[in-house]
Amino acid sequence: MKKSVAILFAFIISQFHAQQGAYYQQSAKYKMDIDVNAEKFTYEGNQTLDYKNNSPDELNVVYFHLYWNAFKPNSMMDQRVAGQGKNGDSRLQKDGVSRLASIPKDQEGAQNIHWIKQNGKTLKFEVQETVMKVYLAEPIKPNSSTTFTLEWDAVIPQQIRRSGRNNREGVDMTMTQWYPKIAEYDYDGWATFDYIGREFHAPFSDFDVTIKINKEYVIGAGGILENPSEVKGYDANAKIKADKNKATWKWSAKNILDFAWAADKDYIVKSFDVPQGPKVFLVYQNNDKTKVWEEAQPYITKYYQLMNSHFGKYVYPTYSFIQGGDGGMEYGMCTMILGEANDIEGLMGLMAHEGAHSWYQQILATNEPMRPWMDEGFTSYAEGYVMNQLFPPAKELPNPFANSLNAYRNFVKKGIEEPAIWLGDHHDNGTSYTYASYVKGELYLVELGYIMGEQNLAETLKQYYDQWALKHPSDRDFLHIAQKVSGMDLKWFQNYWINTTKTIDYGIKDVKYDAKSTTIILVNNGQIPMPIDFSVITTDKKIINYQIPMNMTRTWKEKDAYGEFKTMPYWPWTQKEYSITIPYTKSQLSVLGIDFSQRLADVNMVDNFVEVK
Repeated sequence: MKKSVAILFAFIISQFHAQQGAYYQQSAKYKMDIDVNAEKFTYEGNQTLDYKNNSPDELNVVYFHLYWNAFKPNSMMDQRVAGQGKNGDSRLQKDGVSRLASIPKDQEGAQNIHWIKQNGKTLKFEVQETVMKVYLAEPIKPNSSTTFTLEWDAVIPQQIRRSGRNNREGVDMTMTQWYPKIAEYDYDGWATFDYIGREFHAPFSDFDVTIKINKEYVIGAGGILENPSEVKGYDANAKIKADKNKATWKWSAKNILDFAWAADKDYIVKSFDVPQGPKVFLVYQNNDKTKVWEEAQPYITKYYQLMNSHFGKYVYPTYSFIQGGDGGMEYGMCTMILGEANDIEGLMGLMAHEGAHSWYQQILATNEPMRPWMDEGFTSYAEGYVMNQLFPPAKELPNPFANSLNAYRNFVKKGIEEPAIWLGDHHDNGTSYTYASYVKGELYLVELGYIMGEQNLAETLKQYYDQWALKHPSDRDFLHIAQKVSGMDLKWFQNYWINTTKTIDYGIKDVKYDAKSTTIILVNNGQIPMPIDFSVITTDKKIINYQIPMNMTRTWKEKDAYGEFKTMPYWPWTQKEYSITIPYTKSQLSVLGIDFSQRLADVNMVDNFVEVK
């Protein structure tokens, strides 16, 4: 009997430790030598990778991503696009026909692995589309390191999505997701998502990259250029060092998720220092279509100052905005964006979004394939917050996110919404993915600000950064901080907003005017219960605010940046209607309304306000 109790006790303790184990993250160091044949759009690569297993698990296999294998007919990406037809990503299909299906044979993406070794021993590997599984010669034990060496050659694909040759703005080479990249391993196991078109995940790594390319090319990259005086574009007094007509570029970067670069003969490079911020590089083609880049410096400077103040300090020494790719895509210490903007606000909107990914894709490196709403949504929130200050709207809005809220309301009416919790590549509709990840992820923070108060939301974002910078947090980690800061239970909200497509719909059902007071009947016509901010405007232009808590939060909002309020008795989430009596007569009232700030993502606002006549 005693022995059984001891065994049971030991089992319980082991399970506790299994669930409460200390946080860990893997690390890697890449050294790469790349020789580019610019005329043929091919290159040869050699890589040494030092890999540290900081997990408590013994690893018998490792996985690498070979993303460029997607860019060919009948790849998984092509099959997925063909299956989605006109519902797929508009950049991958035209009139419902996959653009990948017609890539010429000589422009198909390819990453051909010649061999891979572990500590000098040749390894067996198998390529599964865009994932390479490698069988180890010796296990990587917990808290130990190993060294991989590998050799490969690659064909730079036709530019379809992010990577490739000769994009639509005439950039020769956009080199993103271009090398065999080791997959992330964490508590959830190996992050071995196939590349179907969405985004990426990786361990924090150091990079030492040498690139040999025709000496006429200028390279823009994320990292530190170690030899600017030997290559074109960065030093007015440079003496280009060439061997067989090729210049050698030496780049380094520490603690980033990915090294990306682009090359073009027509690039120019401009740079400036942001006070208490990074050295910023602008790398773009100098022509009539890119003149607006000349206006960017003061806006970018203010952008970093706002981001550093509200979301946490940018931790890397440099950042490059590079004309390349399609639309915009973030990488370590750089982004690839379209450069032919019509005006500075349009260009800065793209720069603000992609730059904000430095916080919510790089510094706070959530798993994008699993939780795209955390990266795209939080980034969109930061973009909206900053752009509202860089370019104040001509017509004042009730809040900086009013346009996103209205877009969400209009989209819901289409009846094609999909839950934000879905894996990024597994959304059935391209537009639905956009709203689930970008818009609902952004509004997740807007609604939290409404529920807990803007001051608490700002403190939550700061503590999230302070506790999880340069780590791999999850939604559970963010929610833990939000609950701790606010004192509220917020699990119910995250479940409704992220895991379902249920909607919010409150209204004013009835108003009764008495001799000394007015009674308002509110009704919940929606599927998501929420606390309610209710306000009135008196005939002498005073705004009186009331806050009606919802019982599931357990703790009520104490303050909010949108005005002082009086807290009323709570509204049980199971209760359909709620009555509030205020000490104002009909003659004293001008307007009654739910949420004057209009942050509540109510899908039917027609019954939210009453003009007293």
